[in-house]
Amino acid sequence: MTENSADPSVPEKGRGTPLVSLRGVNKHFGALHVLQDIDLDIAQGEVVVLIGPSGSGKSTLCRTINRLETIDSGTIEVDGRPLPAEGRELARLRAQVGMVFQSFNLFAHKTVLQNVVLAQVKVGRVPRAEAEKTARELLERVGVGAQADKFPAQLSGGQQQRVAIARALAMDPKVMLFDEPTSALDPEMVNEVLEVMRSLAAKGMTMVVVTHEMGFARSAANRVLFMADGRIVEQNTPEAFFTAPRSDRAKDFLSKILHH
Repeated sequence: MTENSADPSVPEKGRGTPLVSLRGVNKHFGALHVLQDIDLDIAQGEVVVLIGPSGSGKSTLCRTINRLETIDSGTIEVDGRPLPAEGRELARLRAQVGMVFQSFNLFAHKTVLQNVVLAQVKVGRVPRAEAEKTARELLERVGVGAQADKFPAQLSGGQQQRVAIARALAMDPKVMLFDEPTSALDPEMVNEVLEVMRSLAAKGMTMVVVTHEMGFARSAANRVLFMADGRIVEQNTPEAFFTAPRSDRAKDFLSKILHH
């Protein structure tokens, strides 16, 4: 682990209790050790972007934070509480930790509005009229208000992903996880999704983002984490990381992606 001048596991923003805290996290897929002794704190309002080569453990790390992937050892806490194992408590946690996937994971047989209303009513026990009001406001906010009564298949990929973001926001999450949210999109749709994410970041949403979009990492992140072989090799501010990476692995990675 390369050290910053300050302790790099301590987030810059508000050095009080971290909103998300991982200690000694290990994860194996069979013989493959995909997460190796991960220590990470994420502050309220911080935007942390995970980058690195394919197979470095970025998506797995992201997915452990709402227990889509279980861990073999270590601890993960969200807002001071350990991740619950299963059942209703886990459903509640997943409401607090919004997730946006590579594939949009919308319910094809439900309208856009119904997709955003569903979890509010089922998990959040919000009255339907209130849930619909929230859903319409959020769909407007992400720029797809006019699509509320359509089905997902009638929308472009970029629109579907914005609906997925609205659906996660509807649960008023404490933290949002984005697992390569633009990698399945056509190039011209990428920016419309990144713009929504930038506006969330600007409004102080705590975000963990796995992405190949280096422009987004530069402009929206408070901290960039570079992962390789299941470890956090280096972490720094975007400015410091992109202009002067310290590890050979990061230098090699950046030389390949920034000059092609």
